[in-house]
Amino acid sequence: MTVPPDTVWFHAEGIPSLQGPAPSPGLAALLRDHGVRIGIASRLGGPAARRRLTALLGPSDGTRAAYLALPPAAGELAAALRTAARKRKAAAGRMIAVSAEPSFLAAASRAGWRTLVPDPGEKGPGDARSLMRRIRMELPLAAGKLPNAWLAEFLREFRFEDPSLLINPGVGEDIAAVDVRGEEVLILKSDPITFATDAIGQYAVLVNANDIATAGADPRWLLATLLFPPGTTPADIRGVLADLSSFCRRWGVTLCGGHTEITDAVSRPVVCGMMAGRVRRRKLIDKRRMRAGDVLFMTKAAGIEGTAILAREFAARLKRRGLSAAALARARGFLAHIPILPEARAAAACPGVSAMHDVTEGGVATAVAELAAAGGCALEVDLARIPVRPETRRLCRLLGLDPLGLIGSGSLLIACRPRHAPRLERTIREAGIEITRIGEVGRKGGGVRGMRHGRPVSWPRFEVDEIARLFA
Repeated sequence: MTVPPDTVWFHAEGIPSLQGPAPSPGLAALLRDHGVRIGIASRLGGPAARRRLTALLGPSDGTRAAYLALPPAAGELAAALRTAARKRKAAAGRMIAVSAEPSFLAAASRAGWRTLVPDPGEKGPGDARSLMRRIRMELPLAAGKLPNAWLAEFLREFRFEDPSLLINPGVGEDIAAVDVRGEEVLILKSDPITFATDAIGQYAVLVNANDIATAGADPRWLLATLLFPPGTTPADIRGVLADLSSFCRRWGVTLCGGHTEITDAVSRPVVCGMMAGRVRRRKLIDKRRMRAGDVLFMTKAAGIEGTAILAREFAARLKRRGLSAAALARARGFLAHIPILPEARAAAACPGVSAMHDVTEGGVATAVAELAAAGGCALEVDLARIPVRPETRRLCRLLGLDPLGLIGSGSLLIACRPRHAPRLERTIREAGIEITRIGEVGRKGGGVRGMRHGRPVSWPRFEVDEIARLFA
């Protein structure tokens, strides 16, 4: 989440509108109302620079702005900006540099400042209005529903092309209407994203779509409730909505409605997704079809999602404990492996698949126990055969976690009739996805029997997901 700005620094030489004739005192009032200070950065002398700022803000505010003298040498610019932040006793990330000059923006980025480029398409008086809107995107919103003006603007960036969507999301629309004629079975799923803040929109789409896919269904429609803590800016919300929209399009899902609110009921962003999918009745995969002798497979490896979250949310702690930047980057990249839709679709097209279950909160240990309960059959699983990637092992070792209890979206459990197992395994591998035989289905009744190299061992159980202990 974006931290509230301390000071907005206008770069006199980098904003053409500072030289225009149309002052915008509303911009200065907006910043004052949010407790944000105004400054002007320039190589000009203070009086000349303030005259330029006065052209934008009006005389009462332009003359009172703080002045930051920029060094003549471009190579010293970033150091000067870092010093300015220290003198104000503010984190670099709370400084916003407003300029259209690439060299100044590059130096500000190196100094850790946020940057804002005025809209180059605006001319004359429009510059001030455009700049005011861009700055509003960086300022915290008041508690309550997302204002309708922002909602309408953000929704205009969406494309609603699904002909089954009869009523699109919009201001004043509290429902979505979907035409399901010809669909034999509607699959429904709801899941919140609470652990992640980085790429939370992507998680929300994939975690819900993964569950839909385990029934052999195609994910089709998503409703999303977005809850943000106080201090959230329109830019924060726009980023999450853009993430949701992008990944819905990628996987053929229509984002058909929801709700967005700023509330002190949450301390970090939360996205609650409700997804619906469709499948022909004869192709519905029901876990209760499992029977003794079925082969149990697992795709990819344990803790895929958890590895990505750890690398993204606890990077500083991991670096302090010796994890290299390269290893951290590889772990962050696990986010790309969270979708299980490709292997679920491939498995659903194979004969003999009796059940599918994706690994989520509580890790593979919990997922196996859940599959046994849902299918009403005991499962026998060899712990030594459960794949764990080196990056996951290392992150868990550094943080004192068990990979088998780590949130694991990205891995799919598949039960299959024995005579069809070779074809299933071949099909998944041909799709470029790792698959491992980890056990088999036993008698009716449920429960998990753990084995290790042919010897019985206790099956691990986790009251809460391993990653929840870090967030706690």
